Amino acid sequence: AYANGFTLWHYTTPDAAAAVDTAGYFNSASEMLRVGDMILANVETEGTMKAGIFLVNANAGGAVDVADITGVGGTDTD
Repeated sequence: AYANGFTLWHYTTPDAAAAVDTAGYFNSASEMLRVGDMILANVETEGTMKAGIFLVNANAGGAVDVADITGVGGTDTD
């Protein structure tokens, strides 16, 4: 839903965060993604899974770019 000017998406992939934040990774979704959208992501799901948020910072002419992942969670010391 396009509430408050952005959409919150969820995305899961075995790809590393560095691959996901490469310009063009989300080009196939360019018609759905808008600048300012946030993507809550689970990455590296076939290894040591990580979670975080990517911000869509560019989408022009079908070329999508997202900012580097902002990690969520922390060290589990128990």
